[in-house]
Amino acid sequence: MPTTMSDNFLDHVNFDGNGLVAAIAQDANTGRILMMAWMNREALAATVAKGEAVYFSRSRQSLWHKGERSGHTQKVKEIRLDCDGDMICLQVDQVGGIACHTGRESCLFRILKDGQWHTTDTVLKDPNEMYS
Repeated sequence: MPTTMSDNFLDHVNFDGNGLVAAIAQDANTGRILMMAWMNREALAATVAKGEAVYFSRSRQSLWHKGERSGHTQKVKEIRLDCDGDMICLQVDQVGGIACHTGRESCLFRILKDGQWHTTDTVLKDPNEMYS
């Protein structure tokens, strides 16, 4: 990831009325979707500058550097913008193999079958150990 670039790239992103854009994190090696979060201009600029994923927390109304507490950061390999400019896809190397705060590889660990949600992924690390 280049660490120096003009902020012009931000002008091509179609942030919504709240100044946010959806950001999908995808494992750069396997292609598995790990999570979805939100970014504002500052979060996207920080992601580019750090080479690690930085998101915007709607509940806390602040930036959060993914993995800053758990150690499970996302090293950004590539950033893609969709055709409408309203969705970002980050190709990442997921440090520690855990993207979800529940201790799983992916936040997408439930599948709908016969009208019921079924858990498909096991917990790799107890969240209490990650956030103690």
